Amino acid sequence: MTDAALRERLIVGLDVPTLKAAEQAVAELGDTVSFYKIGYQLAFAGGLGFASELVSSGKKVFLDMKLLDIDNTVAKGVENIVRMGVSMLTLHAYPKAMRAAVEAARGSDLCLLGVTVLTSMDEQDLADAGYEHDPHTLVLIRAEQALQAGMGGIVCAATEAAAVRKIVGPELAIVTPGIRPAGADAGDQKRVMIPADALRSGASHLVIGRPIVGASDRKSAAKAILAEMAGVSAGMG
Repeated sequence: MTDAALRERLIVGLDVPTLKAAEQAVAELGDTVSFYKIGYQLAFAGGLGFASELVSSGKKVFLDMKLLDIDNTVAKGVENIVRMGVSMLTLHAYPKAMRAAVEAARGSDLCLLGVTVLTSMDEQDLADAGYEHDPHTLVLIRAEQALQAGMGGIVCAATEAAAVRKIVGPELAIVTPGIRPAGADAGDQKRVMIPADALRSGASHLVIGRPIVGASDRKSAAKAILAEMAGVSAGMG
């Protein structure tokens, strides 16, 4: 795998409070990182415009909006997001919403990702929310529904990636947040895995935020993770 291809498998989460902080992180990481995630925190601080700037500069953007609404609203939102030129977009893996999004994105290069179960949730959290299934079972149900809807990929915990890969096959993206280098603080994540194990389990893309953006030397932190990923990719190849 080329260095460029490897870098596209690492998505750095710009989970920072201001545009200035995001711009500084991107500047410090330079050519080491080519793919960034923008979620709610940065989106509501001007991050949508920044997403377009990143795309214009040659970077890839994963817009983590977790859309869920009536079909028409989802479709119209996706149509405008397609025009932004971002590479990935999340929506909650509800069948009607996924079908509406797939139709709206048809013919574009936007990879739609179905969010199965948030990595901050465990069995008790799902029970409290009224779900009858445990996280693993619900992830697999939603992975099958996303496949049937024609989605481009799945977001799930790396602990579920191997089982999801068996369902969705080799082509769909499996994007795994909750990735923590060995010894790192898990923070508010409950279902975590180290980068090497996530790749071995079938993840196609790793989303890593705080271990890189919160590091004193961000570029070195990113390079260390890429080196670990390269070792796994070489072994799998």
